[in-house]
Amino acid sequence: MIFNHIGYYSLVFGFFISLYLLFFSMFLYLKGKLNNQLNLNIYYFSSLQLFLVILSFISLIISFILSDFSNETVYYNSHTTKPLFYKIAGTWGNHEGSLLLWLLVLTLFIFIFILKSNNQPKLYRLLSIFFQQIIITGFFLFLLITSNPFNYLFPIPIEGLGLNPILQDPALVIHPPILYLGYVGSSIIFSSSLAALIENNFSKIWAKHIKNWVFVSWIFLTLGILLGSIWAYYELGWGGFWFWDPVENVSLMPWFSLTALLHTISVLEKRQLLKSWTIILSISTFSLSMSGTFLVRSGILNSVHTFANDPERGVFILTFLFILIFLAVFIFFFFSKNIVNLNEKNFYWLSKDSSIIINNWFMMYFLSVVLIGTIYPIFLEVITSDKISIGPPFFNKLIVPFLIPFLLIMSFGPKLKWIKDRFNKLELDKIFFFVISILISVLIYEKLGQKNLLITILIFASIYLFLISLIELIKSRNNLSQKLSHFGFSLLILSILFNGLFSKEFSSNMKIGDQIEFDNKLIKFKNVESKKGSNYNSIIASFVIEDENKRISKFFPEIRIYNQPNIMTSEADIKTSIFQDKFFVINFLKNENYFNVRYQVKSFMIWIWISTLLIVLGGLIGLVRKIK
Repeated sequence: MIFNHIGYYSLVFGFFISLYLLFFSMFLYLKGKLNNQLNLNIYYFSSLQLFLVILSFISLIISFILSDFSNETVYYNSHTTKPLFYKIAGTWGNHEGSLLLWLLVLTLFIFIFILKSNNQPKLYRLLSIFFQQIIITGFFLFLLITSNPFNYLFPIPIEGLGLNPILQDPALVIHPPILYLGYVGSSIIFSSSLAALIENNFSKIWAKHIKNWVFVSWIFLTLGILLGSIWAYYELGWGGFWFWDPVENVSLMPWFSLTALLHTISVLEKRQLLKSWTIILSISTFSLSMSGTFLVRSGILNSVHTFANDPERGVFILTFLFILIFLAVFIFFFFSKNIVNLNEKNFYWLSKDSSIIINNWFMMYFLSVVLIGTIYPIFLEVITSDKISIGPPFFNKLIVPFLIPFLLIMSFGPKLKWIKDRFNKLELDKIFFFVISILISVLIYEKLGQKNLLITILIFASIYLFLISLIELIKSRNNLSQKLSHFGFSLLILSILFNGLFSKEFSSNMKIGDQIEFDNKLIKFKNVESKKGSNYNSIIASFVIEDENKRISKFFPEIRIYNQPNIMTSEADIKTSIFQDKFFVINFLKNENYFNVRYQVKSFMIWIWISTLLIVLGGLIGLVRKIK
């Protein structure tokens, strides 16, 4: 019970510290002394703010560990029989705790920003702190008014309601914190860009400084999306890596914007151009991150990921988001004279600068498609009360045709020179890879027996980008960060494409003793057995798959019935090899002796994960080189 008080009053004091930093940073800015040193009070109170939020977060963790059910958040999201590992993870596996984690990362990042921005002008730093404190103060208010993680329950319950079993997973322990690091990193970019706009601080030093934050945010956001995708693959029993679930989409949208910003900031660093793009993308990235928070926390989205269904919370976030976006747009238009640059028109169509602009337009198109596909069902339900869901066919039809020219431009864009390039003599290796790509795509087209010209061209573009990226990575280690990430992206697209083309699926209702033939293999349902876990009972089924050469594979998919809350989950048995995953999952059929059995052969799954890790590794190399 004491930790409830410590956690709550730490938040209250932290809120007043935020108000102090908010007004004090603006006071110092308006005072405008010429020396470039920040007032020591900024350092002291920022460190105190961080300490108070850490203390509050630790108090919540301890409350979960001790199963203190006088805490409402613990009562609704924990249970005495839950393993310690998941008790700790339950701290951020709920609405209130996840927002406290948001606040923790916000205060940590502004503290790091203050320490690492000593070479930047004082007035710029003060404005960045001011804008960041607006965001932090808003989150303090959100927690204290609508989402207090330390609400007191009396009489104190004997037992808690438990955490949703699908969240009791190792990947879900680290997925939210890493994803939040990506989201919250965009807040620093947002605040810094607005401050740079007002102070006209678009120097090469600033571009290098903010590029580090872009790298940090992009790396963590990419890694967070990867972990969420892996979790959904094996935990939800979908048998795929991406299903265009609304909450998947709201994490993908800021990734598109952040990726475009990462390329744009390179032009700003090299040539002092694309200032408008930099500001707009900085505002867009943070707005999309906050919009995702609004959509998830308000309960508007119908998703397995949704945390809460509370209109009061949704209205608060929506109002707060509207204020931030209105403030940013007003500042952008009011101070737009600071980003006028006559040289911005000096773009030659054949140059690296132009290829980056084209890259940005493609990214904005992909973002728009995902945005429309995500929010259209919401507006339709509000207007007509009709509920619809938009799935893969919509996204595939709108994205695939534009993905082809995007991949082809990626094949030669990075090799172009800055400012202006010209056609050189044709390189024989490029022609060779071009022909090889056509031949491979035609062979795949013939093997599949599908008369789909668009898919064939997409295969060609993917293979060509892969070969060009691979040879560039092998030939030179210059700009290794970019080359490795581009190679990883080419491998990702190719793996996704082959995964869709070559995967197979079997689904049927079976009972013990049944055997069914599928794809020249015999699937036999042997038996089931029961087993007791720490906080669940499980039913483990035994299956044997025998191929035409009499080779046998054994699978043991599982159904778990958790005691608190009383929820049933399906645990897939997955056998991974270098070229394919064999995915086996079962479900109960009510009032019958049958189980629904689903067996999938998922091609190139491991390469989807590996390619994304290569993209992240490229970003890490780029960040390390920037910091040195």
